[in-house]
Amino acid sequence: MQLASAEVIPYALPFKEPYVTARGVLERREMVLLRIRDADGVVGLGEAVPLSLRGGVGLREVVAELEAWVERQTTEGLSAPSLCAATTAEADLLGRRVTDQGGGEDEAVPCNATLVAGEPEAVAADAERWAADGFSTFKLKLGAESARGRAVPDLSRTRVDDVEQVRAVREAIGPSARIRVDVNAAWNLESAKRRLGELEPCGIELAEQPVETLEEMAELAAATSIPLAADESVASLEEAEHAASLGACAYTGIKLSKVGGPEAALAIADVLPAFITSALDGPVGIAAGAQVALSLAETTHPERLHLAHGLATQRLFAETIASVECELRDGMLHLPPGPGLGVEIDEEALQAHRI
Repeated sequence: MQLASAEVIPYALPFKEPYVTARGVLERREMVLLRIRDADGVVGLGEAVPLSLRGGVGLREVVAELEAWVERQTTEGLSAPSLCAATTAEADLLGRRVTDQGGGEDEAVPCNATLVAGEPEAVAADAERWAADGFSTFKLKLGAESARGRAVPDLSRTRVDDVEQVRAVREAIGPSARIRVDVNAAWNLESAKRRLGELEPCGIELAEQPVETLEEMAELAAATSIPLAADESVASLEEAEHAASLGACAYTGIKLSKVGGPEAALAIADVLPAFITSALDGPVGIAAGAQVALSLAETTHPERLHLAHGLATQRLFAETIASVECELRDGMLHLPPGPGLGVEIDEEALQAHRI
């Protein structure tokens, strides 16, 4: 694709409250916006979310990779977040070129609430706020107790008990709501067996990445009635195929910046039933994820389309860089009506959040 210009813009958005997981505490999310233009002035947007908390490349590396991509126009050697940004921007530009105007049809995908770790009473109150806004699936970030003193020292004085958090949320939102838990591989195998056994009476929809490896997950799957979902352990088509061969998981969550973009995401979803989750993306990444979520109907596992997607995380941010973006209404993420991704950037906001 011949480009007339391109911009690589690192920026950060602050959270309303610290985002607490088993892997650490974040006060803000650092990202990279990629904006490309063709000779006709048509713009394409992409976004990279560095996954340094998961052992991936950091912000500086992503910026350097994308600047090199602008110069040489080849995706060879790009990390997954950079590849995601480049391929998303190209697809967005193409979509804006071939579409004269946005369609009138309102497209939306169901989303889960995202509850960060904390005292059970506080987590339950947070769940009630999400429920009041129409959400019926709730994802709890567990494992902070196991990681305390290592990844999340900020919780050293906070009472964080995994099972008590889930019980408190179940009591607050009632028996019909769906609860899923995400452990970010913080439990060892024996702890996972014990804790999932304690959680089974709570009616858990799925447990996401409770242990580190696919081999451990396969053993755990045989020991619990709770369906397991991969996340960190499935970042490529090859890993998805390995997970399927082991019977390690019933599902996988897919983050576009983790796997390298929309095409890679759909290839994985052809192997394992999937739901799309946010890597705490900005507005461009969320719109791209929503489009992939809609496209899951074309994969080999359309019967699993009842699963909510983890794309409501824009609600966690205090600010945005978009003047037009996806909207959350009644537990559904509604895509912008314009061509391509439909996202429009607020230039003043972008400048305010550049880093």
